[in-house]
Amino acid sequence: MGEPLDNVPEVLKSLEILTSDYGMAMSPRRITVSTIGIIPGMVEFLDNSECHLAVSLHSPFDDERKKLMPVQNVYPIKDVLKIIKDFDFGRQRRVSFEYIMFKGINDTPRHVKELCRILDGIKCRINLIRFHPIPNTPLDGSDDQTIEFFKDQLNKKGITTTIRRSRGLDIFAACGLLSTKELIKQQEKDF
Repeated sequence: MGEPLDNVPEVLKSLEILTSDYGMAMSPRRITVSTIGIIPGMVEFLDNSECHLAVSLHSPFDDERKKLMPVQNVYPIKDVLKIIKDFDFGRQRRVSFEYIMFKGINDTPRHVKELCRILDGIKCRINLIRFHPIPNTPLDGSDDQTIEFFKDQLNKKGITTTIRRSRGLDIFAACGLLSTKELIKQQEKDF
């Protein structure tokens, strides 16, 4: 579906329909909008919605995050976190951070320590996500033991951390991966 905060007016219209009495009457507390950290859109969303926010983080270190997420060049995570720290989420609204676990890239004790440092003062949850392998990529997912250890260390430091249940591996279902499967099919047909 793409980055929702690239089109905030339409996202807000959709959220209004989902949460209003004339629409589906869902509680905004049951809806989370996920972003890579588009700051102008994030500010507009926070100011005009009561839904939860999830930010893709994937590394607490600038240089690593730039390699994983080019948005870091435009909207550095330190600026995203400043917006979040300055915003009053109240008692019912929450922020979470999505963190895909990559073997040997972002799954070390050093990453735990830095996550604790940069998230200090933010009441949040971290969702650890198993990496679904992509054909022809050098990236590999962390093993289950490493993910469990990472989760336990963050929880011990006071950051609520969960491991998201992995679904859709058989059909390449993850951010942008369904299109990858179709691209592979097309390439195979062309040969």
